[in-house]
Amino acid sequence: MLFTGRSRPSGPTAEVPPNAGRHRTEAHEQEENLPDHELESYLAALSPEGDPESTGSGRRFGGSQVYQLRLPLMANERLRELAAYHQTSPMALTQEWVLQRLEWESQQHHRR
Repeated sequence: MLFTGRSRPSGPTAEVPPNAGRHRTEAHEQEENLPDHELESYLAALSPEGDPESTGSGRRFGGSQVYQLRLPLMANERLRELAAYHQTSPMALTQEWVLQRLEWESQQHHRR
C-alpha cells in the first residue's frame, strides 16, 4: 500500500457513492411526513376541554392558569439571587409567594 496522506487506504474497495449517507432517501422523507398519532394523542390529552381563553392573558392547562410576569431588571436579578439561595427556581419561588399571599389575603378577608 502506498501512503498518500489520506486516512483511508486507496485502492479497490467497495463502491460507495461519495455522498452516501449524507442525503435522505425518498422513503425516509415519506416516513417523516406521516402523522405521528402517538404524539397527537399525547397532546390532545394535555389540551384543555373546550376553547382556551383568546384574550392573551394566559393559557389553561388542566385546572391551572398560566400567567406571564414581567419584572424590572433589578427585581428579576434579586429574584434569581433569592431563588439560588433557597436552591429553587425563580418560577417556583414566585409561585410559592403568590400562593402564600393569596392565603394571607383570604384570611384577612374572612376576619373582616
